[in-house]
Amino acid sequence: MQVVTTKPRVLSGIQPSGESMQLGNYLGAVRNWVSMQDGFDAFYCVVDLHAITVEPPAPEELRQRTRIVVAQLLAAGLDPQQCSLFVQSHLAEHPQLSWVLECITGFGEASRMTQFKDKSAKSGVERQGVGLFTYPILMAADILLYQTNFVPVGEDQRQHLELTRNLAQRFNQRYGDTFVVPEPYIPKEAAKILDLQDPSAKMSKSRGDAGTVYLSDDASTISKKIKRAVTDADGEVRYDLQAKPGLSNLMTIHAAFTNSTTEKVEAEFAGGGYGALKSAVADSVIAFAEPFARRTRELLEDPAELDRILALGAAKARTVAAETVRAAYSNVGFLAPASAPTAG
Repeated sequence: MQVVTTKPRVLSGIQPSGESMQLGNYLGAVRNWVSMQDGFDAFYCVVDLHAITVEPPAPEELRQRTRIVVAQLLAAGLDPQQCSLFVQSHLAEHPQLSWVLECITGFGEASRMTQFKDKSAKSGVERQGVGLFTYPILMAADILLYQTNFVPVGEDQRQHLELTRNLAQRFNQRYGDTFVVPEPYIPKEAAKILDLQDPSAKMSKSRGDAGTVYLSDDASTISKKIKRAVTDADGEVRYDLQAKPGLSNLMTIHAAFTNSTTEKVEAEFAGGGYGALKSAVADSVIAFAEPFARRTRELLEDPAELDRILALGAAKARTVAAETVRAAYSNVGFLAPASAPTAG
């Protein structure tokens, strides 16, 4: 079954994993989601089912985090009239399709997935939940449900997309043409943002607050974090990601928020020292973060409107997801449910 659309379809997801989106999330992914609304039939999912695979938060905390990430996605520029924005757990089709895909996935194939291997090596297999083992298959279901043409991926997700492609091809060969086989999509303008205190690693909530700028941070906190960012000792403003990763990271951030390039940033601050550059980076981040945080607060103050937007997104998503599950179940050989008899 091939779903015909006027635009190629793209799908991406974000976990409700904290109290705020951080700079790397926005510049590395979400900013591109906003620009992709025009050229793609875009489906964006808050993947709350994935959020309970490791150290699940308390129920009220998970609900609040989910609302926060929805509000921040809207504040970033996602338009419910242009894209389908929804919460994963609102559609039963995700776990319904995941079960079928689990049944055609080899145990060895699943056990080679990087995150399970890494976490098992650190704390042992016995301490891991089955959900961590099978979550790449749920991720495959997330993608295949929507007959997705393209999936924005970074290097850390390539293995999962390859599993998705393998499962789609295996199912199609075994049961007939059912799923679109998705392709990776690498936006040219995607920025990889590094930790401010350890520029050998990607900025991540898991690395601690000192090197991570959250879009909910106030102006003073943002300024302090950026001005304390690790650089180097030679004092020359020059973009060189290998020799000067900390400085190059700051230049990347400034270029992104000023719609410039690292070459122009280098020319602008040549001979000026690191202090002037850090001040300019702080100013450019704050100029975005302050109205972003204000809009996020406004959205969170109206939960009924957030619920309305999510219901709209789920309804749009379900028109595709339900048809995909129906076709997959029929092709597997499940008996279709009969209609209930009419009374009288």
